[in-house]
Amino acid sequence: MRNLILLLISLVFYAWGEPVYVLLMIFTTIFNFIMGRVIDSNKRSIKCKNILIFTVLVNIFILGFFKYYGFLIENINMIFSLDIAYKQLPLPVGISFYTFQILSYVVDVYLGKAKVQKNLISLGLYVTMFPQLVAGPIVRYQDIDRQLTYREESISKFGLGADRFTRGLCKKVLLANNIGIIWTTIQSTNLNDISVLTSWIGIVAYTFQIYFDFSGYSDMAIGLGKMFGFDFIENFNYPYISTSVSEFWRRWHISLGSWFKEYIYIPLGGNRVSKLKSIRNIFTVWLLTGLWHGASWNFIVWGLYYGTILFIEKTILSKLLERLPKLLRHIYTMLLIMIGWVFFGSETLSYALNYIGVMFGLSGNKLLDSMGLYYLYTNLILFIVLSLCSTPIVSKIFKTIIKKEKI
Repeated sequence: MRNLILLLISLVFYAWGEPVYVLLMIFTTIFNFIMGRVIDSNKRSIKCKNILIFTVLVNIFILGFFKYYGFLIENINMIFSLDIAYKQLPLPVGISFYTFQILSYVVDVYLGKAKVQKNLISLGLYVTMFPQLVAGPIVRYQDIDRQLTYREESISKFGLGADRFTRGLCKKVLLANNIGIIWTTIQSTNLNDISVLTSWIGIVAYTFQIYFDFSGYSDMAIGLGKMFGFDFIENFNYPYISTSVSEFWRRWHISLGSWFKEYIYIPLGGNRVSKLKSIRNIFTVWLLTGLWHGASWNFIVWGLYYGTILFIEKTILSKLLERLPKLLRHIYTMLLIMIGWVFFGSETLSYALNYIGVMFGLSGNKLLDSMGLYYLYTNLILFIVLSLCSTPIVSKIFKTIIKKEKI
C-alpha cells in the first residue's frame, strides 16, 4: 500500500506539467517489467543475451527519439544542405534519469546482481519515484531493491530528511538563484562590451550556480527519500576542493559516474585491455557523458574535453601533480573546471569559444570595466559565503555546535 500511494503521487507529480508523457512512462515501466521477467525465465537459454539487447535498444531508442532526433535532423540539413522539416517535441521530464535507472534494472537482472521484480507496483515506484525523478541522483536497482519491500519510517528519520531537504532548498534558492543572476546578465551582454574581469566573474558565478543548484536538488531528493524511509546514495562530495580533474569527477555527480563505470566502462574492458582500447573506452564514456547531458555540440565537446584531460592526467600528469604544492594543484583543477563550464553553460559552441577568448585576453577586450568592478564589489560577501559553503568547513562548524550544545 505504501508503494502504491507513492507510485500514484509520483505519477500525479510527473503529469503536472506534461500529462501526455505519463503514458510514455507507464509504457516504459510495463515493457521493462515484462522483459525483466522474460530475461529471468530465459537465463539458461542462449537467446537470453539477444532478449537483453532488444530490451536495451528499445529503451535507448525511446530516449534517443525524444532527446536527439531534432539535433540529428538539424545536422543532416546542415551537412547536406537540405531542408527537412520536423516538429521540435518537448523533452519528457526526467527521461534521461529514469531511462538509466530502468537500464540498470534489466542489466542487473541479466547479470544476476538483482532479483527480478515480480510486483509491477514496486517496479513502477522505482521508475517514477518523484523525489529524484527530475534531477537525480540516479538510483541503481541493486542499491534500492530491498528498500522497495523492506524499509522503516520513523519520526527521527523524517526529521533528518526534513533537515536535508531544507539545506538543499536553501542551496538552490538562497545561493544558486542569487549568484546565477550575474551569469545570466553577463551572458545577455554583447561579448565585445565586457572586460576580461567581467568574463571571469561571470564564469565563477556560473561555477557556483551549477554546483549549488544541482547539489541542492540532490539534497532535496535525498531528504525527501529519507522522509519516506529510503536511503539514496550521496551525489556530491565537495567537488570544488579537488586537486585534480580525476578527483573532481569522483566527487561530482557520483551516481552518474558510477553508472557509466558499471554499465559502460567496465563491460568495454576498463583499463584491463590494450592501451589503444583503454583510450577508446575513456573517450567512449566521455562522449556518451556529454551526449547524455544534452543534444548539442557544446555537450559533445564538453564530454570530449574532459575525456582528453582525464587521459592526459592518467598517462602523463599524475606523477607531476603529486609533486606540486596542494594550492597549485587546486588552482590548476579549478581553472580547467571553469573552462569546462563555459562549454556547458553556453548556448552555442561558437559563443563558448569566443567567451574563452575574452577570458584569456585573446579578443582585444579591456582588462577592467565598470561592470566587472560593480559585480565584484556588490557580490564580494556572497562570493565569500559561496566559497566557504563549497568546502566542508561550514558543515564541520555546524556539527561542532550541535554536538557541543547537544541540540
